[in-house]
Amino acid sequence: MTTRALNLIVWNENIHETRDEKVIRIYPDGIHRVIADALQQLLSDSEVRTATLADPEHGLTEAALADTDVLLWWGHEAHDAVDDAVVQRVKTHVLGGMGLIVLHSGHWSKIFTSLLGTTATLRWRSSGDRELVWTATPSHPIADGVPNPIVIAEQEMYGEPFDIPTPDETIFMSSFSGGEVFRSGVTFTRGRGRIFYFSPGDQEYPVYHHPDIQRVIANGVEWAAPRSRTRDIPRLEGPVSPI
Repeated sequence: MTTRALNLIVWNENIHETRDEKVIRIYPDGIHRVIADALQQLLSDSEVRTATLADPEHGLTEAALADTDVLLWWGHEAHDAVDDAVVQRVKTHVLGGMGLIVLHSGHWSKIFTSLLGTTATLRWRSSGDRELVWTATPSHPIADGVPNPIVIAEQEMYGEPFDIPTPDETIFMSSFSGGEVFRSGVTFTRGRGRIFYFSPGDQEYPVYHHPDIQRVIANGVEWAAPRSRTRDIPRLEGPVSPI
């Protein structure tokens, strides 16, 4: 885990919070603001910025990404509205070492499916179900300091099959009252970048106010943070000279 101060961006499409009364009551300043405030408290030396879909270049300019250690991504219904050029820019920075935390329905985001190379499709049921988030890898730093299980009173059900490549690590598994199970916390490495996907957090429930969920996200940020400030993007080298 890193011990240095980090530069973070919490990105959110921020559509439900401007339109849906139930969501506005839960997240009046946006999901991104709740997550950013929690990270600022838990990682007090870090600089936490926010960006949304409506910002110029979605708030993810080259200058902004070059100064970012970890990007957190929440999206739901506007995945197609994210500019392809911005997605490619984010992807380049992840391959170069920037950490990426993909949250909840961000599994269908362009950036996540592009990096994984699969559809990331899953089963879901929006019924206010209880979710138990079980720690599958207790020794992993992302699981540090969280109970086993984390109990979420109301949440959208996500269930297998989950169309992702075999994760590097499965940190959390969730179970629901219908008998469904889901790989709710998994990691990947792409290029020099670390990726953590964490599913709890539907917009219709106050999941991001849950202190244990906030702790997992903060742990994920520290784990995904690059070990160097230098962004080192992998490139194909020329042919090797014959011996």
